[in-house]
Amino acid sequence: MRGSEIVSLLWRHVDLNRCVVRLPSTKNGNAHHVPLSSRAIGVRQALKDSYDAKDNPTEDGESDADRVFEIRSDAVTRAFERAVARARTIHVDECWAAKLKPDGKFLTDLRFHDLRYEAASRLASIFPMHELTKITGHKDPRVLMRYYHPRAEDLAKKLP
Repeated sequence: MRGSEIVSLLWRHVDLNRCVVRLPSTKNGNAHHVPLSSRAIGVRQALKDSYDAKDNPTEDGESDADRVFEIRSDAVTRAFERAVARARTIHVDECWAAKLKPDGKFLTDLRFHDLRYEAASRLASIFPMHELTKITGHKDPRVLMRYYHPRAEDLAKKLP
């Protein structure tokens, strides 16, 4: 899911029994159902169980109590940038401690949206393209080709 889809997620769109999240409106203008992994279901269930209902209406008429995550998109971006900076500092410190030269490009251009790319790339090794389009919500499978990087030896193993 995109960051904006995650932070605007409402509890009424999460179906833990069916293991899906319904996104009523996405970037491409269509509604979309996103399957949830067993790990995501566990996290969502823990959030739901610890959830303390509040009633603080927001500008769009929704209540904060309706939101799965009470955080704004820009706050996610800033938190991600801080986490990347911490990871880069750790990398540099560990390199110097091991008397190695740190990689100057390590984590210098990583964005939150890159996690979506990474997830789609990993899922491309598990699901056929027609199923992957349903998971990611892409209308055109050609767009997904940027995520599909099969190794020739893996393809060879699939041949009769």
